Amino acid sequence: MYIPIILGTAREGRESEKVAKFVLDETKANGIDSELLDVREFRIPATDNTGKGAAAQKLASKISNADALIIVTPEYNHGYPGELKMMLDLLYKEYNRKPVGICGVSSGALGGARCVEQLRQVVIELQMVPIREALYFPLVKDCFDAVGRIKDEAYRPRVKKFLGMLTDYAKAMKA
Repeated sequence: MYIPIILGTAREGRESEKVAKFVLDETKANGIDSELLDVREFRIPATDNTGKGAAAQKLASKISNADALIIVTPEYNHGYPGELKMMLDLLYKEYNRKPVGICGVSSGALGGARCVEQLRQVVIELQMVPIREALYFPLVKDCFDAVGRIKDEAYRPRVKKFLGMLTDYAKAMKA
């Protein structure tokens, strides 16, 4: 099973990169083929939503081959980053019927809950199937040590449960 992880921000010093790498490592540790799809690699001019450029074609290939997706997104001002929206808007049919799990990241106590709820509406419009479980990483600067290792081991079983639900949806959607 192939489940890539979309890292939804291009900001310098992004704390959500630690979350994405942690989720990537856990995904692989659970026997799932995965890789990081960083929005930095798929930047386009704001007016180019044709999906015909090289970056869009590369993304289309990865998404088409995916059994499901994971999106790791920070919450900025109660929403998700514009570059993530632009990346999602590049494609349409490639996302159809793909299960998706969302991980919210924030420096505040809610762990990105507000942006996760907004993003659910967008992925539904793209005909993706968001799973019920979401992962929240509140107070993200306190979640990881200086080299990016998770401090709270309770996250590992949460990720495992999240991945179980996501892979169940992926199997069901294939059938």
